[in-house]
Amino acid sequence: MPRVAGVDPGTVSFDLCVLQDGEPVVEEVFDTGALSRDSAPLIDALARHGPYDLVYGPSGYGLPLLSAASVGERELSEMVLVRPDEARAEAGVGGMRSLLRALAASGLPIVFGPGVIHLPTVPRHRKYNRIDLGTADKVCAAACAIADQATRRGIAVHDTAMILLELGGAFTAALAIDRGQIVDGMGGSSGPLGVRAPGALDGEVAYLLGQALRKDTLYSGGALNPAGALDMTDLEAVWASSAHAEGWTALLEAAVKAVRALLVSVPNPQEIAVSGRLARLPEVITALGATLAGAAPVRALVPGRASTAARGGALLADGLAGGPNAALAEVLRLRQSSGTALDYLRVAGADTISLG
Repeated sequence: MPRVAGVDPGTVSFDLCVLQDGEPVVEEVFDTGALSRDSAPLIDALARHGPYDLVYGPSGYGLPLLSAASVGERELSEMVLVRPDEARAEAGVGGMRSLLRALAASGLPIVFGPGVIHLPTVPRHRKYNRIDLGTADKVCAAACAIADQATRRGIAVHDTAMILLELGGAFTAALAIDRGQIVDGMGGSSGPLGVRAPGALDGEVAYLLGQALRKDTLYSGGALNPAGALDMTDLEAVWASSAHAEGWTALLEAAVKAVRALLVSVPNPQEIAVSGRLARLPEVITALGATLAGAAPVRALVPGRASTAARGGALLADGLAGGPNAALAEVLRLRQSSGTALDYLRVAGADTISLG
């Protein structure tokens, strides 16, 4: 039976989950800031807990399913989506390009997987003028949510249906899942307001920012932590602080709006699964449950110490390696993913885009 791993590249932490015979045997969490300076701890941990049949690597905005050996500079650029003028700045998740290079060169059996935009299960018209319908780690989180619902309810993966709401330490994202497949999404940089991130920018704001609009802009202006300076380790204290009351109202209202919008794409979800850092705060789940009572039951998805996306990546690696989760990898149609994140842009000037 396969031994596999999944890695989730979060803004706050990188999470590692190792499965043996479909069960978790290792869960580790690494500080993203530390890894941006030195990726060795993650590479060393992966090597220490191997050997593996397959590792589902951190894939940024995603690629059609590719082995690390097939990834060159163009593919790295598609995963990080940074303009040439910022290519040396390691904008966004610091050190991501360098870490991806190190993983690709590690000799480990790594694959990089798709974002939502690459999946054939999302109708083409929903991709118009979108890049971030959900990054590759959101596909992994969806895999975990699908497997969880199927197991709890005793149903096949292709009978699952839900809206997955990911409330991370920086971004908020939401995915519509119907019959076990991702059919729509609102990615963190094109969807709801996040803890640290602004969500979908008003087009007029983007226009007026002009050259001041940089990758790091997408990591600023959020509901609770607009400058990225707040300590988010004590969520209870942040929840209880009167200074953040308006921010919580804005964050939760934006999340509810995203869920209700995605009811267009999955009208009868069995539940609303909440994952991410904020899913560990019971007050958040209670508040969402009260507001969304008429839509579907709200349930926290907190599979273990490592993140939902890390567990989901490991489940997908297991499925791709022929393990117990093969049906999960098949229903998500990972092997049929295709194209690039830039394929569906129709706005004037899209043909001038280049990546660094």
